[in-house]
Amino acid sequence: MGQAQKQAIGLVHAFGRAWDACDIEAIMAMLAPDCVYQNVPVPEMVGHEAIRAFITPSLKAAERMEWEFRATVADETGRLVLTERVDRFVFPQGTVAVPLMGIFEIADGLISAWRDYADIGSFVRDMQGIGRAPGPGILKK
Repeated sequence: MGQAQKQAIGLVHAFGRAWDACDIEAIMAMLAPDCVYQNVPVPEMVGHEAIRAFITPSLKAAERMEWEFRATVADETGRLVLTERVDRFVFPQGTVAVPLMGIFEIADGLISAWRDYADIGSFVRDMQGIGRAPGPGILKK
């Protein structure tokens, strides 16, 4: 594995650890100011303000987060990192596990694009099953 691949994977794993710590500032520091984030099929968000508004309610409501990386690979340039993960939201009412595929684009040492692909329907049902509403933007208004 080349140095660019190691650095890109290291950045994505550090990003996951920031989620584990529910550290919004550390999360935002690893995102480019014009980062594009899409929690597919939710419409994409662009920039820190939009991303912060989307992720903050879940991070503040959770007692903790757990990003379990099952597989992580980077292309030889270190510009693209693919992850298979299980993200766990641990709430006082229970834990919701979300198996997903995450794709990260890296530019200038920051995450410039981030897309997660998961079964949103299962997430919504699991959240409702523990008596919680999913975060803003997940359910159609």
